[in-house]
Amino acid sequence: MKKDLEKEMAWVLEEKYRHKPTEKFYKDVARLKAGEPVDYVIGFTEFLGCKIDLSKKTLIPRKDTEFWVEEVIKDILTFLRMSEFGKDKKIRVLDIFSGSGCIGVSVLKKIKNADVVFADKDNNCIEQIKINLKLNTSLIRANKRIGGEERHSVIKSDIFSKVRGKFDFIFANPPYVAIKKINNIQKSVLKYEPKIALFGGSDGLYYIKIFLSKAKNRLNPGGKIFMEFSPEQKTAIEKIILKNRYKNFEFKKDQNNRWRWVEIF
Repeated sequence: MKKDLEKEMAWVLEEKYRHKPTEKFYKDVARLKAGEPVDYVIGFTEFLGCKIDLSKKTLIPRKDTEFWVEEVIKDILTFLRMSEFGKDKKIRVLDIFSGSGCIGVSVLKKIKNADVVFADKDNNCIEQIKINLKLNTSLIRANKRIGGEERHSVIKSDIFSKVRGKFDFIFANPPYVAIKKINNIQKSVLKYEPKIALFGGSDGLYYIKIFLSKAKNRLNPGGKIFMEFSPEQKTAIEKIILKNRYKNFEFKKDQNNRWRWVEIF
C-alpha cells in the first residue's frame, strides 16, 4: 500500500508539477492519502492515446474498457478495409452511457470516416464530453473530412429518449454494478466516483434490460452493438438477448480472461 502511494505521489509530481513540489503538491498528497483516486488528483487519464480530462469527476475509464474498445476498433477498421463499400465508407457510431466520452473520442481519433453521437443523461457528463472533444481537437481534426464537416454531436438523453436515427455501430458501457454487491466495491470508488455511472439496480441489469430492448431498432442493416458488463452477468445477459430476439451474439473476454463484453449483430 505504501509503495502504491509513493508511486502515485511521484506520478502527480511529474504530471502536474514537473518534479517541483509546491504547496499545492502537498495538498494533492493529502488527497491521495485520504483515498482519492490518482486520476482525479492529476485531473486526467490516458485512453487509447487520447487525453481524457476528468475535471467534472465523471467515471474513471478502466483498463478493461480500454482493452475491448481497442479490439473493436481494430475489427471495424479491418471490416472497412475488406468491405465492398471501401475503407472510406462513412459510418455512424453511437457512444451511449458515454460518461467522459473516452470511447467516442477514441473512435473519432482512430476511424477517420466515423461520425459519432455521444449520449448521456448526466449534465456533468455532457460538459465533460465537450471538454474532451475540445482537448483532443488536434487528434480528431487530423481525420476531419474535406470541407471541414464536423464528425460529432453531443446529446443529453436518458438512454435513447433524445437520440435520433440509426447507427452502424453502438458502443455501450452502461451502469452495471449490482447494488446488492455494494460491499464488494472499493471504498475509494464508492466515496469519489459517481454512483449514477456505477449502479444498475439490485442485480445490475436495470439499464442493460432497457438498452437491449430498444437498441435493436436503432441499428442499420448489418449494424453491431458492443456492450460491456460484469463477468458474473453473462448468463443473465444471454437470456435478455434471446428474449429480445437478436439473431446473433458473441461473448468475449478481457485481458484478464474474464467475460467482459458482448458483440450483438
